[in-house]
Amino acid sequence: EENGHQNKKLKSDADEEDAEDQNKKLPKRKIVLLMAYSGKGYHGMQRNVGSSQFKTIEDDLVCALVQSGCIPENHGEDMKKMSFQRCARTDKGVSAAGQIVSLKVRLIDDILEKINNHLPSHIRILGLKRVTGGFNSKNKCDARTYSYMLPTFAFAHKAHEMQEELYRLDRDTLERVNQLLACYKGTHNFHNFTSQKGPRDPSAKRYIMEMYCGEPFVRENMEFAVIQVKGQSFMMHQIRKMIGLVIAIVKGYAAESIMERSWGEEKVDIPKAPGLGLVLEKVHFEKYNRRFGNDGLHEPLEWTEEEEKIAVFKEQYIYPTIINTEKEERSMANWLKTLPIHDFNSSAVEVQTNNKNPK
Repeated sequence: EENGHQNKKLKSDADEEDAEDQNKKLPKRKIVLLMAYSGKGYHGMQRNVGSSQFKTIEDDLVCALVQSGCIPENHGEDMKKMSFQRCARTDKGVSAAGQIVSLKVRLIDDILEKINNHLPSHIRILGLKRVTGGFNSKNKCDARTYSYMLPTFAFAHKAHEMQEELYRLDRDTLERVNQLLACYKGTHNFHNFTSQKGPRDPSAKRYIMEMYCGEPFVRENMEFAVIQVKGQSFMMHQIRKMIGLVIAIVKGYAAESIMERSWGEEKVDIPKAPGLGLVLEKVHFEKYNRRFGNDGLHEPLEWTEEEEKIAVFKEQYIYPTIINTEKEERSMANWLKTLPIHDFNSSAVEVQTNNKNPK
């Protein structure tokens, strides 16, 4: 019996080795993967090789790619070897419903199923497409759409006493929110909306195609709304600051004129809304699709067939995480208490001058 058991074990080991040998013979192909993930508990998307202290989404993804046999182990250690590129570098705690990564892999049988078997349930690969050899998901992406889900009590005026769970957004306030969000459309200098750029840095100019807040809805007795924003590309913390400033104006902490001022050269103090509600919804490859999408060799990078899977994932993992975390940790409610600390009237230069020459 012992020998029989031993033989079975050796046979399964041999099968695995055969599969591995077969994988090694497969040619590598350039593909894109459509990813969805809940970002809670992760320090963003991008892997920091050599730093195991801060776990990222890519740490889990690369592990799954190696374990499933799509890439050799040394490619996991040096991601350049598989030409890996992510479309957007989502920040700490930020989720995604339509992230895209491009890389070279061995096209093994049942590839999606095998990768997903080695991933936690809150990270899923929902689709795969072959792309041109020189494809780079970051450079070829011509626009990104994000959403930001927030409890509507964030828009209640500071003068009104209200119970958070009972607050409901009225039509006039929603219209005002949308008028302010529409001001962001077009090209502006967003140097005040990130900590990384100076006022004369050309890369601080960004183009926003659309930005609006949808109809509110109730979940777990609390009313929420979702803001959508589509832009060419975004800088670190830009969207959270764009939303933070609109909240500060609607609540009555800042004058509407601060928006025009923020695009000028002076330094303006802009609050940064919590990261919790931010979700990378979709990335757009319009130019690539026009050139290669119907060339008979490649598919357009559109994911209509996967839309249902994306919606199910959001309902199962992203929305419940945002709602439950908001109710338990009160991230928006606690952040709103910090708004009176900001000085929305003076520029940083004026503040320094006043400090030097007290009246």
